[in-house]
Amino acid sequence: MDASIHARLVLTTLPADADAVAWVRPLVEARLAACVSVLPAMTSVYRWQEAVEEAREQQVIIKTTARHVDAVGAWIAEHHPYDVPELLVLSVADGGEAYLAWITASVGESPAGE
Repeated sequence: MDASIHARLVLTTLPADADAVAWVRPLVEARLAACVSVLPAMTSVYRWQEAVEEAREQQVIIKTTARHVDAVGAWIAEHHPYDVPELLVLSVADGGEAYLAWITASVGESPAGE
């Protein structure tokens, strides 16, 4: 079965001053994610409690599989500093076969998937 069917990107944000690398390291150590990319600080404009707010944040991109999405979401909910953290899950439609296989192997799954 094509590994791309199982690959997922999970997006969340953290405050710009958070130690994002230390925050995401346990996800990789626990094999819930193959890789986590932390992007440079950016400005987010959003509606919160009926007001338009602005904050400096870091975008976090978690590479995992469909099987681990619930566990990643639970980990984010438990460890995130925000009351309502961003949690967006994107299915991967296609990609490099070797890279997708690496994601699968890195989270401890067989190449056949879930």
